[in-house]
Amino acid sequence: MNLVIFGPPGAGKGTQSNFIAKKFNLFQLSTGALLRREIDNKTKLGGEILSIINSGNLVSDQIVSELIESFIGNKEFKNKLIFDGYPRNIEQAQNLNNLLQKYDQKIDLAIELSVSLKTIKKRILERQSQEKRADDKEDIAIKRYETYEKNIRPVIDFYKQSNLLKVVKGEASISEINVEISDLIEAIKG
Repeated sequence: MNLVIFGPPGAGKGTQSNFIAKKFNLFQLSTGALLRREIDNKTKLGGEILSIINSGNLVSDQIVSELIESFIGNKEFKNKLIFDGYPRNIEQAQNLNNLLQKYDQKIDLAIELSVSLKTIKKRILERQSQEKRADDKEDIAIKRYETYEKNIRPVIDFYKQSNLLKVVKGEASISEINVEISDLIEAIKG
């Protein structure tokens, strides 16, 4: 089973993906973590990524696509991937479908965590004090939320048309959200 989980920055995608990965023996493919790894390793690409993120913009589709294809093509992860934070636009959604088809796979479920900007701001400030992430500043968070909202509608429609989309209220408690997502996965697994 491959699934996509998406929502604005700070919606809880990483937290929920982590729980789901452990519970269902899946691999969490967080584009954010892949990008941060490049930054932490101080690669040339990491420097480019840091500059893009700190300006509040999204990293290019080409950079992200190259990073995720190595996982999709790895037999160890075949039909065991949770795409956390990817795709973020319609081109990425189509690219993901093409990459998965190339390796004889597909998306089985797309989960949208629906969260308000007010809640996102609160969570970002809490996370900033704990994790000290460079992109966890309120002004950057607001810009990233607005960019996300502007780009995500076509992705939502893409998965809705494929009857793969399920919307989960991301304002509930972590455990309530986890139970709802787990139930959705169980229903598909049969």
